[in-house]
Amino acid sequence: MLPFIIRRLVVAVLVLIVSTFLVFVMAANSGNPLATLQTRQPPPPPSTIKALENQLHLNEPIPVRYAYWLGNVVRGNFGKDIDGNAVRPQLFQRLGVTLRLVILASLLALVLAVISGVVSAVKQYSFIDYSTTLFGFLLISIPTFWFAGLLKDVAIRANTAAGSTIFSVSGEQTPGFNGGFFANLSDRASHLILPTISLALLSYAAWSRYQRATMLDVLNSDYIRLARAKGVPWRRVLIKHGLRTALIPLTTVVAIGFGAIIGGAVITETVFDWHGMGEYLITALNRTDINTTLAWLLVAAVGVVLFNLIADILYAALDPRIRLG
Repeated sequence: MLPFIIRRLVVAVLVLIVSTFLVFVMAANSGNPLATLQTRQPPPPPSTIKALENQLHLNEPIPVRYAYWLGNVVRGNFGKDIDGNAVRPQLFQRLGVTLRLVILASLLALVLAVISGVVSAVKQYSFIDYSTTLFGFLLISIPTFWFAGLLKDVAIRANTAAGSTIFSVSGEQTPGFNGGFFANLSDRASHLILPTISLALLSYAAWSRYQRATMLDVLNSDYIRLARAKGVPWRRVLIKHGLRTALIPLTTVVAIGFGAIIGGAVITETVFDWHGMGEYLITALNRTDINTTLAWLLVAAVGVVLFNLIADILYAALDPRIRLG
């Protein structure tokens, strides 16, 4: 197992280096980060413009700029934004906010998708199967921003009808709230409910459909019928032989879908006024802030590569033949 993991780690690092270079080239050609400063009235001294150009290495060729940037990243330094502030503290603060939303939504979507897909496959053409199919296709057809806005609107109406705050609809925590550990935990959990539901259900819809389809293929396989004919208990056939095999293709879909969850988090955070990575990226893009944009994209790329690495390891755990390939 260890040699397999080492091989996958080497491939993951190479993929990460190539992807960061391509992203750097696109970000470096997306615009002039000093455009706002150069058009300011009254104009700043030329020495200030020159100093910033040297600081950001804007006069160097792109491969040289990438080498500077990569060297700083390896040392844990993401550079400075166009205001001269260090990117790393801001990035990690925003990342902590977004991670708790993305991780919770991913886990919730995965658990619901597996349970729903297995039940739908076992109870094929039943009321439960038709209901989950209708619900899944309904969610798949709804855009992320519209679903998040709908949830927020319903929550506001519920709060108004109740005369008190039942659902927190704005921000990742209540501004100025000062309580003990459990009070703060409760406050942050209440703000997590709606964004998590919004982000999780849209991923759940596609994953549950995929899980149902693969589970049906497995349950109709010859080896499953043979196991039943030999008297193996149904529960053991379903979980040990059926579900284990059906989880392998779902692992691929979940790993690929992690990138979509990060993209959905940007929209969800915007709708619910979260000060996380989504707001950080949008602000950086509007200001053509290359170092901040690159830091955000690097974190996203690491997340996607990491999820694919975890998927590869899960493949090997679920099907030992893959380790020998």
